[in-house]
Amino acid sequence: MSSPRRVSRLLDLCLWCFMENISRYITDIKPLPPNIKDRLIKIMSMQGRITDSNINEILHPEVQTLDLQSCDISDTALLHLCNCRKLKKLNLNASKGNRVSITSEGIKAVASSCSYLQEASLKRCYSLTDEGVLALALNCRLLKILDLGGCLSITDVSLCALGENCSLLKCVDFSATQVSDSGVIALVSGPCAKKLEEIHMGHCVHLTDDAVEAVVTYCPQIRILLFHECPLITDHSREVLEQLSGPNKLKQVTWTVY
Repeated sequence: MSSPRRVSRLLDLCLWCFMENISRYITDIKPLPPNIKDRLIKIMSMQGRITDSNINEILHPEVQTLDLQSCDISDTALLHLCNCRKLKKLNLNASKGNRVSITSEGIKAVASSCSYLQEASLKRCYSLTDEGVLALALNCRLLKILDLGGCLSITDVSLCALGENCSLLKCVDFSATQVSDSGVIALVSGPCAKKLEEIHMGHCVHLTDDAVEAVVTYCPQIRILLFHECPLITDHSREVLEQLSGPNKLKQVTWTVY
């Protein structure tokens, strides 16, 4: 009798062959049961084989996790997520360089359909603007983790929206964006202040000591705070951080001395 592990390996091998000949079997994908599709999605996403043209056949309404980091897709693919209403985790990080084919239009489509989204990774989605983040903040109130690192067009408008609407936010990365002290203060003055544990805000040229002090003051659960390569932040921030002790002590902090 075949062991479950051997059957599992045989199934993965079959799905791998299926992927290698995807153009021949594209019409056979849609009827596959969700558990088989999930394994196919995992294999194809790891190999960067999910595209604008085949994603609609591969997806199913029960999808909860979708990692498209290695896939060459655009807003066109994101429009097909309208039926994935149970989606909780979406990774669109640029694996190398910048991803220019994902814009706020695609993110708005995701936000309008995927209200249960808890994690959105959008690192170096170069064309993303505040409009897309605003849609996420207004429609995805369960958001806990958001990565906007390297999205150069993001401003204080995004942080204000997140601070006002995303009370469960625990980790946010807005490094290398256009945010200023006002945006950071608005973020940590909102209902998420008590939940925030991790903030990445390095390479933000407009931030000053006021941003660091606001985070330390309003976020009692903060454990990781990264603000390296922020030229306007001075030694005063180090002094503020040194006042933290006991359970409030940071586990990881990075900054640059100028």
